[in-house]
Amino acid sequence: MKIAFLSPFYPYRGGIAQFSDSIYLELAKEHEVKAFTFSRQYPKVFFPGKTQYVSLSDANRNIPAERVLDSINPLTYYKTAKEILKFKPDLVLISYWMPFFAPAFGKISGILKKSDIKIIGILHNVIAHEKRLGDVSLTKYFFNKCDGFLILNKSSEKDLHNLLPSAKYIIHPHPLYDHYGSKISTSEARNKLNIPLDKKVILFFGFIRDYKGLDLLIESMKDLSEDYMLLIAGEVYGDFKKYNALIDNLNLGNKIKPEIRYIPEVEIPLFFSASDVCVLPYKSATQSGIVGIAYHFDLPVIVTNVGGLAEMVEENKTGLVVGASSEQLSQALKRYFEEGLKEKFIPSIKEYKTKHSWNALGSEIVGLFNRIR
Repeated sequence: MKIAFLSPFYPYRGGIAQFSDSIYLELAKEHEVKAFTFSRQYPKVFFPGKTQYVSLSDANRNIPAERVLDSINPLTYYKTAKEILKFKPDLVLISYWMPFFAPAFGKISGILKKSDIKIIGILHNVIAHEKRLGDVSLTKYFFNKCDGFLILNKSSEKDLHNLLPSAKYIIHPHPLYDHYGSKISTSEARNKLNIPLDKKVILFFGFIRDYKGLDLLIESMKDLSEDYMLLIAGEVYGDFKKYNALIDNLNLGNKIKPEIRYIPEVEIPLFFSASDVCVLPYKSATQSGIVGIAYHFDLPVIVTNVGGLAEMVEENKTGLVVGASSEQLSQALKRYFEEGLKEKFIPSIKEYKTKHSWNALGSEIVGLFNRIR
């Protein structure tokens, strides 16, 4: 089968590009796959981070993606469709995560459907985290051009039904990333990050955005002893000043180690190996690749019970699920360390990793294609 895949790919950074790289490589084992990506993903004025691109030290998995789509140039919508049609695919996969891209994806899909090409939307979000006027109309515009959908958690099922009751879809949990290298010893990682060996280290990792609830996690630290340290690792979308003000107001400077920058892939093993637990204190969510990275390094997680996050955790086996409040986070952290849950959870994490493979997801995508063609 010939599969065209329109999505962020390397050199774009972020979880969706990494997801796309991984499933591309899996599908390419048995199918002819061609990647299409952006010549410009976001205009600088709309992008809250420092750069949309990976660092020079990040791994290049050598996917030959054709950079053709400019998100705000309608002429490239036609050009992208033309280039995909030249490939003569049986199936087109399109990664979707926010309504900003719906006009481009919808126009391209409409052109492709005239040639009876089947289109599957890979929905990283059905509803955008940060809602704006017109989101529903834009999302429906693209969704109505798709023949089927992949959603990555059960919590998105209701949202998809509300937007498109007739949708054909599959649900498959976010597979675990396996390209970040091996964990290293805790002592080596902490020495390199200048973290005392006797601390209980809590990791917040990834892009810092309002909906991810870092403020809740910072507030939870006020109820914890001096033995605890919060390691914040990631680039902020917007400004970190409000978090600094919160840290200062609560007098938490000695309990928090901020690494407020983009963390290149070569450094990722350091942060997860140095930590005792990874916490995702999100206020809203669909799913998160951060859980998969944590499991890759045999690191348990504590997540809030929002969106599909809880679906990625086997309660009291691979992690803990709590309400989205600083009080519940601090209580869970105390229990986690007092009961020595890290070592108890690691065997279940290793078992979880064997079940959530890219191979299984690739097979389900092909199965969905066979249903809709």
